[in-house]
Amino acid sequence: MSEIQALILGLVQGLTEYLPVSSSGHLEIGKMLLGPEAEAGGLTFSIVVHVATVFSTLVILWKEIAWIFKGLFKFQWNEEAKYTVNILISMIPVGIVGLCFKEEVEALFSSNTVVGVCLLVTAALLTLTHYAKPRQRETISPLHAFIIGLAQAAAVLPGLSRSGSTIATGLLLGNSKQTLAQFSFLMVIPPIMGEALLDFKDIFFPSAEQLAASGASGATAATPVSALIVGFLAAFVSGCFACKWMIDLVKKCKLIYFGIYCALAGILVLVLA
Repeated sequence: MSEIQALILGLVQGLTEYLPVSSSGHLEIGKMLLGPEAEAGGLTFSIVVHVATVFSTLVILWKEIAWIFKGLFKFQWNEEAKYTVNILISMIPVGIVGLCFKEEVEALFSSNTVVGVCLLVTAALLTLTHYAKPRQRETISPLHAFIIGLAQAAAVLPGLSRSGSTIATGLLLGNSKQTLAQFSFLMVIPPIMGEALLDFKDIFFPSAEQLAASGASGATAATPVSALIVGFLAAFVSGCFACKWMIDLVKKCKLIYFGIYCALAGILVLVLA
């Protein structure tokens, strides 16, 4: 993978992580369009750019994160503690999927057909929010947090937007846009960091089965450190921009426009596939 390819893919990851258009799907589309060299970046590059977008979330939402920790250290059952519990509840479904079905999910990333179909599903979800007008609540309940967590778990599929699925699900449940945008971005931090730690463990301390599989498939060239650095910086900077923009956008804009885009992108991928 060259530095130019890393720059392009890093920008794609950072910009699409927070927009309801599926960062994983666009990352796979980008690799497909850039050719075999870009696809050779593999797991390490994907981890690096995903971690970069988590750091961009920490930068943009540092006030909200500081509010949560400040409240937790009061050791009281306050609003901050309730918010934290809701985030933990939302992590349960994706944690189960990550621990029990990780290999099956990763296998789907090689299928452009899956990406195209999931983009169409994302388009349908976003379009549905345009026509459904439930009463909006300012506080997310534990039950709603779990249901939104189910949407996040389903969004591990390439092409199914995580932010689009969680925000659309929350809106259909009757939660306010402002509350959802913030909650959606904060709830993804622990799962992504946890997944990154597990993947780094597999990279640096592979099991006997992984070594055997690697030997059977043939060794691949490691991604250059310079490409990883360029990808990380591109994803971080563009992620900061997209995170701030998306929070404002969710409050003001109709998500159906992103639905139309996802529908067109999904059809294009299926045609190319």
